[in-house]
Amino acid sequence: MMFPTNFFLSTLLLLLLTCSTGVEGGFFKKKHRRTKAGTQYNNHDAVHVVVNKVGPFNNPTETYRYYSLPFCRRHADESEHKAAIEEELPPGAGMPGMDDEDADVSGFVSSGRRIKADRVGAERHKHRIGEHLAGDRRETSPYELSFNDDIEWRLLCKTTLGSTELTKLKEAIHNNYFFEMFVENLPMWGYIGDFENEDAILGEVEGQSQTYLFPHLHFKVGTNKNQVVSVTVTTERDRRVDITNVHKPTTVTFSYSVEWFEDDLPWKLRMTRYADSRFLPGSFEIHWLSIINSFVLVLLLTAFLTIILMRVLKNDFSRYLELDDETLEEEESGWKLIHGDVFRFPEYPVLFCASVGTGVQLMVATFLLLFLALTNLISTTRRGSILAGMVVLYCLTCFVGSFISTRLYFQMNGKAWVRCVLFTAGLFPIPTAIVFMWVNTIALAHGSTSALPFATIFTIVALYSLIAFPLTVVGGIAAKNYASHDFNAPTRTTKVAREIPTEVPWYRSKFCQMIISGFLPFSAIYIELHYIFASMWGHQIYTLFGILLFAFILLVIVTSFISVALLYFQLAREDHRWWWTTFINAGMTGFFIFGYSFVYYFHRSGMSGVLQSSFYFGYMAVVSFGFFLMLGSAGFHFSLLFVKHIYSRVKCD
Repeated sequence: MMFPTNFFLSTLLLLLLTCSTGVEGGFFKKKHRRTKAGTQYNNHDAVHVVVNKVGPFNNPTETYRYYSLPFCRRHADESEHKAAIEEELPPGAGMPGMDDEDADVSGFVSSGRRIKADRVGAERHKHRIGEHLAGDRRETSPYELSFNDDIEWRLLCKTTLGSTELTKLKEAIHNNYFFEMFVENLPMWGYIGDFENEDAILGEVEGQSQTYLFPHLHFKVGTNKNQVVSVTVTTERDRRVDITNVHKPTTVTFSYSVEWFEDDLPWKLRMTRYADSRFLPGSFEIHWLSIINSFVLVLLLTAFLTIILMRVLKNDFSRYLELDDETLEEEESGWKLIHGDVFRFPEYPVLFCASVGTGVQLMVATFLLLFLALTNLISTTRRGSILAGMVVLYCLTCFVGSFISTRLYFQMNGKAWVRCVLFTAGLFPIPTAIVFMWVNTIALAHGSTSALPFATIFTIVALYSLIAFPLTVVGGIAAKNYASHDFNAPTRTTKVAREIPTEVPWYRSKFCQMIISGFLPFSAIYIELHYIFASMWGHQIYTLFGILLFAFILLVIVTSFISVALLYFQLAREDHRWWWTTFINAGMTGFFIFGYSFVYYFHRSGMSGVLQSSFYFGYMAVVSFGFFLMLGSAGFHFSLLFVKHIYSRVKCD
């Protein structure tokens, strides 16, 4: 009955997905297709400007639709444009960019095209799943740009803003709102306004502070071989409008100008220019010094641990092998004494096996994602491609996680393997879904574009239902039927567990070991972590995936070596309950990463507000939980190999 039920649920999800897409515009309202990047233009061909979102610069997740603010949704016609020029120019002056012959023909500006006024704003574009995950909501704009046609000044629209509109704009300006636009997937940013003479503590002071709106935009477009390779937009302070008094209706003239120039930047390298953008924070330098520092730290640490462990183990092996059987009974102590208990399986085996399997799955997905990003098989400059890639890779690697967890569960003589499969299927997605429902509800309440539309939600649910969950079941079945169920322990486990010593020095306590095992690996990635946070929770594009892959490998190596070293000390004090202890110790770096997120939020960033805080701490908890599972699984597997090795080298009765 399982397969018909799953088929019915899958069909229902697809129907809901289709209906959801239709409600958003698939059936009732046609969405615009994006202009294909790399289009070859002829002179005077239309070039479309796409608007995306606005929001506080310091809160990158708190974004709203561009037209949530009272911007122009239609373009002024020729008569309105000519009237606006006559108002701004002194008597007898000609129109900007026009000679006397063209002055009789209204609507011409420079050598450009006649104003058509046929472009309407606020009509939505089609989006990829990654763009939805990144909070993009692209819409049409009324700006009329034509290829290689300079425009010195052109009226967009002239409108009178009332108290409500002025209040919205004023609040946005005081919250440092920026806007984002695109031309052929090339982003450009700018601030919507500025304020002066505001007190740092009291804020706006009546009679002293001024708030200004920037109604004029200057587009600068670079071309190479009839292709658009660079775009920037700037605001002009000389044309700003004072909107300090929101109770007085204010007439605002929105306008724009366009400048075209030949750029020697190849089209394939067009995204590299954003490292030098004046709007974004300083570019990421290749921080070789920090990487070398981390590498030396890891090298010294692993060498130190290896030398110490090898010398100690060599002495232990020599002592145990030289003793005869009678003397061994009298002097047996340390880790050999618990040979009959060290392979006693842990409590809660279903949860333990699911955690190990999920950790392996996440690690495989992470390595695949970094490899694909490093080889440019996943475009790191495309909006949301990393998020979408991780979602797809997680679904495709569910087979691995289920196979590992179910195989380990059978090796522990488990019988309820279906329960193990279900735990593996939900261990990571369920906490993620809980966090998502919380932050998405807050985003919906704020009207933010960070709230995922229903179509994207159903797409992700369909991916999980039709790909991830079936692969999880298949992995469990494959482990049940084809994987080896023999644990191959080198010693026999006694029926009665040995009593564990309770008196241990404080520096050998579990809490102290947890701090050590979390802090040392964290110190190896601390510097790189700052750049990753600045990319995840900022406006910069992270491109140093080779360094990131190297740092991740160092993190796994350090975590594994420290886990093995601490495990030896635990076994030496005759404590055989090492399974959960090793997993938790190895995963403690995840808790340090979550702790660092508080430091970054309060001391390294300007983020604030309920919406941004919910997204930040909610998803950082998910990321930290993922690192806990990944590193815990890596530490456990290395520790298991270590334990099997040392107990296979000595004679045990």
